[in-house]
Amino acid sequence: MNKDCTDRIAVIGAGSWGTTLANLLAEKGYPVTLWGYESDLVERMRLNRENDLYLKGVPLSENLSFTDDLNEAVSGKHLVLLVPPSQVVRTLVEQCVASFEQQALIVSASKGIENDSLMLMSQVLEETLPPSFHGRLGYLSGPSFAREVSAHMPTAVVAAARDHQMAEQLQTLFSTENFRVYTHTDIIGVELGGAMKNVIALAAGVADGLGFGHNTRAALITRGLAEMSRLGLALGASAETFAGLAGMGDLVLTCTGDLSRNRSVGIELGRGRTLQQILDGMQMVAEGVKTTLSAYQLAERVGVEVPIIAQMYQILYQQKDPEQAVRDLMLRDLKAEWS
Repeated sequence: MNKDCTDRIAVIGAGSWGTTLANLLAEKGYPVTLWGYESDLVERMRLNRENDLYLKGVPLSENLSFTDDLNEAVSGKHLVLLVPPSQVVRTLVEQCVASFEQQALIVSASKGIENDSLMLMSQVLEETLPPSFHGRLGYLSGPSFAREVSAHMPTAVVAAARDHQMAEQLQTLFSTENFRVYTHTDIIGVELGGAMKNVIALAAGVADGLGFGHNTRAALITRGLAEMSRLGLALGASAETFAGLAGMGDLVLTCTGDLSRNRSVGIELGRGRTLQQILDGMQMVAEGVKTTLSAYQLAERVGVEVPIIAQMYQILYQQKDPEQAVRDLMLRDLKAEWS
């Protein structure tokens, strides 16, 4: 994609990931407008060139401007990158869709499954946006902690779109010498991997909080991948997607990395704190908490067995004792690994 095609970019969501992606594009020379919900944070970013709430210590490019006016942010922009928490994507798009440029590219980097509707972000966008936009929708996913990307540490992710040429455009747009982007056309698989890995990371954190070791974590990651793959295949995804960056890659990162918010929530659950106590002490969103409910209900709807997700659902929403949940997982009926 040459710079003339995307010389004006809006990024919606000034959390750690939204700020990181906005800054990455701005450092490449693109004029980028970053929209944030908190007007006081927006003003501080404007004055201090730093997101002191979600990305403290990272200097922000001079090519980056800031606003708390949603319609102003997207108006006249050639590309709109959506990076809010997944549960508010629909509301935000509905509020500003009338201000979108008719030929704008719309890219989602939010990871989750919408509560109630049980839709992936691609389905939410296709339901919310006019059909004329559907051919210009893209999705960015893969193993990527915001702080490490901001520190220019080598990272590889996936840009997915139904049209391979569109995916290649996004690949060119986002790639840097430290941020390597691969293309994909399996939108369902890429999105489902990005959403469900957060639930498995909660479970891995619970195991860590209970004092279990590497054996337990390896089992959770591997069997969690099996659950992601089973549900993905039932929804029309490709099995090989889950062996790649958006599946296994993101799963390993989120289940093992100290920067993982979802793993951190799981650790505290394993140590005996209640979910409300944990969430009350957090500034950033742990997507896996709400995605657990959606993933569990979605698997029930399509008749797919997801025992790890089912146990996390019971821990989070039925106050099940985490140690009992692990015992129940281990005492399930014995079976072949692949059936």
